[in-house]
Amino acid sequence: MVLVCVEDFEQKAKEHLEKNALDYYKSGAGEQFTLSLNREAFRKLRLRPRCLRDVSKLDVGCKILGEQMKWPLGIAPTAMQKMAHPDGEIGNARAAGKAGSIFILSTLSTTSLEDLAAGAPDTVKWFQLYIYKDRSITEKLVRRAEKANFKALVLTIDAPIFGHRRADVRNNFSLPSHLTLANFQGVKATGVVTATGASGINEYVSSQFDPTITWQDIKWLKSITQLPIVVKGILTAEDAVLAKEFGCSGVIVSNHGARQIDTVPASIEALPEVVRAVGNDLLVMMDGGVLQGNDIFKALALGAKTVFIGRPAVWALAYNGQKGVEEMLSVLRKDFEITMALIGCQSFKDIQSSMVIHESAYSKL
Repeated sequence: MVLVCVEDFEQKAKEHLEKNALDYYKSGAGEQFTLSLNREAFRKLRLRPRCLRDVSKLDVGCKILGEQMKWPLGIAPTAMQKMAHPDGEIGNARAAGKAGSIFILSTLSTTSLEDLAAGAPDTVKWFQLYIYKDRSITEKLVRRAEKANFKALVLTIDAPIFGHRRADVRNNFSLPSHLTLANFQGVKATGVVTATGASGINEYVSSQFDPTITWQDIKWLKSITQLPIVVKGILTAEDAVLAKEFGCSGVIVSNHGARQIDTVPASIEALPEVVRAVGNDLLVMMDGGVLQGNDIFKALALGAKTVFIGRPAVWALAYNGQKGVEEMLSVLRKDFEITMALIGCQSFKDIQSSMVIHESAYSKL
């Protein structure tokens, strides 16, 4: 069967993944209302195409934090990717590099910073960071990211603790015994994720992550690195303004794949207020619910400079390793280019906010 959309890759992934891993990757928090809302919110946005425009030549390249990218889509940090396929994070990063996309490595990866740098040297790489109770662990991770030529730090700020993911509790989720959190071999933070009665990943986070962190800790992080700091997990204008005030280089509007707290807004719903608050001063990006080319376009029209995908890359990885991710990104890029042409945009400069409108505008007619 020819795979023609992200959902096709997800169906294929389900044929390959064991229940422990599948439920970990697909689950949201609570009743999973926000998980479905991440998609439903996109469906409530209508496109307003402009016709009779020359779209014979498209330019979908963009510059993000000084790096020229081939298109406005990157791969979000997702933990423990070798549960999906032995290619793991390296396969995903190589595919991203070939597609001209940014790859963000998770702190909780099954491939180390150094191995990823060696395995995907031509990919633009960012490192997603958590602040540990033992700050020396975090500082060492930062130093290693710098040495391995990662271009930015992505500080996840919406996870002082991990959300209640019911499937992980039911499954007593543990990282398979042949895998470890590769960034912690030989350091004080354990690389083993094993359940002792509930979800092993939640137990790990509770024992290791610092729940006392505040915006003041951005100052500490800035004091130990010259890398740009992007904060991930913003859903309000108020927090976006604080990110600007504390010297961050960018924000990722994100609800953590709907995995932290249920009934928060979809990322695409929160995006406009963040753009209004800081869009002229900070790089605003988004993840959550992006499955189609027109989703990418809608986010750009509402003010995002690029978007990231998490689960789709894992589904493609589970299906066929690096080649699967390359295929998925090719499908998604083609869909985005079709959207750009049919909406009447040669390049980003042609995209206007008026090209996307909420469905409620039509219900008033």
